[in-house]
Amino acid sequence: MLGEVAALTAAFLWALAALLFSQLGRSLLPLGLNLAKGAIALLLLALTLLVLQRPPTGLVGGALVLLLVSGGVGIGLGDTVYFAAINHLGPRRALLLETLAPALAALLAGVGLGEVLSWSAYLGMALTLVGVGWVISQRLPPGAEVSPSPSYRGIFYGVLAALGQASGAVLSRAALADTSVDPLWSSLLRLVGGLLLITSLLAGQGQLWPQLKPLGSARVLLLVGLAASLGTYLGIYLQQVALKYSPTGIAQALTATSPLFILPMAAFLGDRVTLRAVGGALVALVGVVLLIKG
Repeated sequence: MLGEVAALTAAFLWALAALLFSQLGRSLLPLGLNLAKGAIALLLLALTLLVLQRPPTGLVGGALVLLLVSGGVGIGLGDTVYFAAINHLGPRRALLLETLAPALAALLAGVGLGEVLSWSAYLGMALTLVGVGWVISQRLPPGAEVSPSPSYRGIFYGVLAALGQASGAVLSRAALADTSVDPLWSSLLRLVGGLLLITSLLAGQGQLWPQLKPLGSARVLLLVGLAASLGTYLGIYLQQVALKYSPTGIAQALTATSPLFILPMAAFLGDRVTLRAVGGALVALVGVVLLIKG
């Protein structure tokens, strides 16, 4: 059960981090926030590897390339548009859209690896889409909730983030399954891949230092450090443990339970959580379970 427990713990930590990232979105743009949290998490992972003295076993050419590309796609691009989705939708809806990742991962595996899906898997995908759509389409009166109302741009960012996560998970699974690669090393390499892409994009736009300027605030730096420690350092490591010790579908499905963890958190912070929101999240997660069993 190591992989399953790791996946559920990661889901809980991502729910906490999503609330912090929603606060940081007021001070940092998505690319700058992604670079800052990734750099902090990379430093923490490097120190952990140094203290534990874990050797980089199994990191042959193929696995190395897969993990770097996985980081570029899943962290560099995926996390950046995820932060944009949080800014446009709020953390609760942005996390709900992440439940699309298992279905997208299954489709990518079907196209790229020739895996055949059963009827129950397709039913699971349909239920996931229905549950997500049911919540996203709900509009409450102005002032009834803390999170912003849904927008087409926010939904686009959320779907794109789920696609990035799914792509990154499939690539990570290919590098980790039946190999001796340590999840700590795979986490570090994925972060390196993501940071290389983000740095290149910001440097090309001449926006590297301007986007990091808000980190001069002690409050912003503290929040980024806390969010990076929970959601990136611990979250990505636990996700890699889940992908190593459990099948991709199960790992993705259990990490997709973050919307259930964030519902009481959002309600505590003043967001109006309706029965429709709870029902939609549950329908989406039932779809994820069917997808796994298929």
